Amino acid sequence: MTEPKAETSGDGDPFRILFVCTGNTCRSPMAAVLTRSSLEQRGWKEVEVSSAGVGAFPGMPPSEGAVRALERRGLTLEGHASRPLLHGHVEEADVVLAMSRRHLEVIQELGGEAKGALITAFARGREGMEAELPGVSDPVGGDDEVYERVCSELEDLVEEVLSRLEPVISP
Repeated sequence: MTEPKAETSGDGDPFRILFVCTGNTCRSPMAAVLTRSSLEQRGWKEVEVSSAGVGAFPGMPPSEGAVRALERRGLTLEGHASRPLLHGHVEEADVVLAMSRRHLEVIQELGGEAKGALITAFARGREGMEAELPGVSDPVGGDDEVYERVCSELEDLVEEVLSRLEPVISP
């Protein structure tokens, strides 16, 4: 992955972060909501955050475990509907963060080689070393404790990601 650029065009486009998981019902939407919340707290306004899934069925609601994990943090997934990952989503994003190596492979197949990374690798500044790092485990089918662990992991990763991106997107 190449270093993200502060501007993708001269017309003042926002910086775009895309999170990718499998069904777009828990990990990537949770990461997107957590990121938006952190951006708001930091006062960073020129950033758009979205999510998609490599195997998503369009229009599915978020998983109940994800909803409850975010509600415990005062956040909501209200209005979220899953969407499949498409070439255009990857093309429009400045950074595409995958929850697993398989998701990263799909991102690369869709033309995102230069902007895609495993979220754990990106957060720790180890892009290109994805084979050495685990991704974020899928909580689907787990109880609330599993969703809580994944949400906590994503909270930490989001803060590390934004810290890395601060020189690029901070006002």
